[in-house]
Amino acid sequence: MTDVDVVVVGAGLAGIGAAIELSGRDETFVVLERAADVGGTWRDNTYPGVACDVPSHLYAFAHSPNPAWSRTFAPGHEIQAYLRGLAARPAVAPHLRFGHEVTAAVYSAGRWHVTTTRGTFRCRVLVLAAGRLTEPKIPDISGISVPAFHTARWDHSVDLDGARVGVVGTGASAIQVIPSLVDRVKHLTVFARSNPYVIPRNDHAHAAADAAEILRVREEAFTGLEQGIAARRREPAALAELRSRALGHLAAQVPDPSLRARLTPDYEVGCKRILLSDTFYPAMGRDEVTLAGALDRFDGQTAIARDGHRAEIDVLVFATGFHSTQQPYASRITGRDGLLLSQAWEQGMVSHASTVVHGFPNMFVLDGPNAALGHNSAVHVIESQLSYLVGALDHLGRVDGPLEVTARAQEAYTRDIDTMASRTVWLRGGCTSWYVDPRSGRLTLLWPSTATEFRERNGRFDPAPFG
Repeated sequence: MTDVDVVVVGAGLAGIGAAIELSGRDETFVVLERAADVGGTWRDNTYPGVACDVPSHLYAFAHSPNPAWSRTFAPGHEIQAYLRGLAARPAVAPHLRFGHEVTAAVYSAGRWHVTTTRGTFRCRVLVLAAGRLTEPKIPDISGISVPAFHTARWDHSVDLDGARVGVVGTGASAIQVIPSLVDRVKHLTVFARSNPYVIPRNDHAHAAADAAEILRVREEAFTGLEQGIAARRREPAALAELRSRALGHLAAQVPDPSLRARLTPDYEVGCKRILLSDTFYPAMGRDEVTLAGALDRFDGQTAIARDGHRAEIDVLVFATGFHSTQQPYASRITGRDGLLLSQAWEQGMVSHASTVVHGFPNMFVLDGPNAALGHNSAVHVIESQLSYLVGALDHLGRVDGPLEVTARAQEAYTRDIDTMASRTVWLRGGCTSWYVDPRSGRLTLLWPSTATEFRERNGRFDPAPFG
């Protein structure tokens, strides 16, 4: 049993950020990571074409800008290198524990008892930074008899050159993978349940920037992205402009009216994640690419779509997203009086300040309930949550008892979230998305307002809502 003040679970972006904040404080801490490296999403996703869809200078901590991004939207390997650099700092690296998968965390007698595959830890404060896009979601397709893998578990040993490849999905990873494969394969069949709205990416190479330039670019990009909330709130002029921009991009890049009609979404713009690409539509128009309906089953090597399309497939790639609304780690966390986090969230994730959960004293969830953005950089939210965490730790240093948010405060916060969400395109856009919990129909992934408002409301710890 190892005793520390704080245990952080996960060494992705949020976990490394927490370690940097803790490294300047008096608390002892460890960061438990199940894998052999840091990076989370950017460690796991190594598929061809993987890159950020937020401007690079916004996808870095304000205290640690990266002057060496090579492009407007950084390739995945550059983001992973950035995170490795942060984790290698002398004040951070000694606290990392790799190969430590958390199998259980139980709150008892004022302490969290954390069991891992390589030992146990006892702490006063538990910080969950396990992320929400960690467990691939793979549909149940019968009869698959060819090599098949998820984009987040890319099998680089499988040779795709000259192969007949099927890609299941048309989401964020698919629109990066498809253009990256089209020149390598013999034929590419895209199996789609629905079509995304895509707007121009306008990616380009750029030179190293100094501190003043980085600050200017960050401020301009942040301000520009913040304006996107108007369309998500279904303000008519903003919604019409965004819809026109996306459909205009489709019309400009897909001259074939039949294919263009098949690629046109049947829901309101913004209901699902809006994607950025200048290469997806041209790839879909290639002779080597076929757009089919949702994949139904396999008969030998023949993939059969629900629209009746049949295609001979050598390799199948699932670009089908993640278990986002039902976090796998929740079944491993036991709070006060034996309450499982999965039970507390059985009708969807709830919290106060998008960071603390009633029934789970001295526990803080980063990048969890309503802590993602549909229009701006998630790093801004993580930084806000870290400020909240630091304030909570300061408060805990002055009191003896644990911090547990009241049920009343959590319920009030949840009502506020639901009220804000009720007006948005995410709930009223006529689609099914990974932002919404299917059990309750609640928007549980996204913060349904501006990033600025998130920081104003949740970036400073307030002890009043705690019992």
